[in-house]
Amino acid sequence: MASSTQPASPNAAPSAGIADWIAGQIALLGAVVLSQVTGIGEVTLFSLRTIGWIFSRRQRRDVLLPCFYQIGVRSLPVVALTGLFIGMVLAVQSYTQFKAIGLETRLGSVINLSLVRELGPVLAATMLAGRVGSAMAAELGTMRVTEQIDALESMGANPIYYLVVPRFLGCLVLIPTLTVMADFMGVLGGYLYSHLVLSIDYHHYWNNSREYVDAFDFLMGIFKSLFFGAAIALVSCHHGFHSEPGAEGVGRSATNAFVHSFILILVLDLFLGIWLNNVHDFFRPEGPRRLL
Repeated sequence: MASSTQPASPNAAPSAGIADWIAGQIALLGAVVLSQVTGIGEVTLFSLRTIGWIFSRRQRRDVLLPCFYQIGVRSLPVVALTGLFIGMVLAVQSYTQFKAIGLETRLGSVINLSLVRELGPVLAATMLAGRVGSAMAAELGTMRVTEQIDALESMGANPIYYLVVPRFLGCLVLIPTLTVMADFMGVLGGYLYSHLVLSIDYHHYWNNSREYVDAFDFLMGIFKSLFFGAAIALVSCHHGFHSEPGAEGVGRSATNAFVHSFILILVLDLFLGIWLNNVHDFFRPEGPRRLL
């Protein structure tokens, strides 16, 4: 009696392998999405707890002042130096194009407008994300690895109140002040290079700056820096609080704190810039100012 069993199709095994590969990729994508959503949720809850502790209890002066000193005073040299050279670089890169169209005397308006609205706040926040944010993540990560945060919890103290809130307030209060310093040094650097090297008359330089840069432009950069400072503090402290064990985990937390803070700064700058431009157009319906 002949057997009724049919031979397996040669295409069955490759088809099954492709299906398993597709299923694996979908599962991997789903795991990445779930991980990102979970991370966003953890940062949101961490931020809400931090903000809640700000209003629930008064902060101690002896805890706040060292954080303010580390974040503000120790960051002044690097922020000032960055702003000074950024102003000079803007003068160097803009002069050729403006000279080609006969508007080199209006170089000050473009340099100062770019500084106070965009480059001053963004570059000051970026420098602080690298210096302050990474340091906070590494410090808190070391405390997590050495179980100092667990010791605080075992003594009945809230680690967010004692460790995160002072750093958050330091970034929130002092990064706008450092942005003002970056703006000042950038304007000074652009003027010195334009006047001393490019021989642009100082009267036209400052007159055009006053004509095209107003208080809204300056306050726009300061307003952005408030969000940048809050983002740096919350992201960096969150990475430090959830650091993985070992020296490698602490280093990874410091690196991720800077990378994620920098990305968040750029995202916030985009959306805040769009919104503030709409606000500016609402109060100034005549439209943007023109150089020509």
